[in-house]
Amino acid sequence: MDLSNLRPADGSKHSDNFRRGRGHGSGNGKTAGKGHKGQKARSGGTRPGFEGGQMPLYRRIPKRGFTCRNSKEIIAINLGALEVFENDAVVSVEALIEAGIVKNPRDGVKILGNGELTKKLTVQANAFSASAKEKIEALGGKAEVI
Repeated sequence: MDLSNLRPADGSKHSDNFRRGRGHGSGNGKTAGKGHKGQKARSGGTRPGFEGGQMPLYRRIPKRGFTCRNSKEIIAINLGALEVFENDAVVSVEALIEAGIVKNPRDGVKILGNGELTKKLTVQANAFSASAKEKIEALGGKAEVI
């Protein structure tokens, strides 16, 4: 036996392609496969998550805090981390990932003004702090918002 010969055991699968409740001559009349009485025999079952009157799971588990759906997770990088680039280099988000400074840019990258920068760089990021922009432009570089 190999994968090309595999098939379900005889009698384990049967078609769901037949009409229920169409008389006893059809083989599925009278109760139409629903047994006798009870909640499952009637129309209008329970809502999703209902556990027969027991406190449902979604109400048993504690709820904590609030998560804003519109918040963005911005990755902050200090100017000191940009010292690894050569003079006159273009520092983009892709370059930061290649250099290993950023692993996952998530919703954007912001350059902060902490640390010293000694090289003239063209930095392309989603946002800059005022001090970072000032320090980059003081050395003759450019701070471009993408």
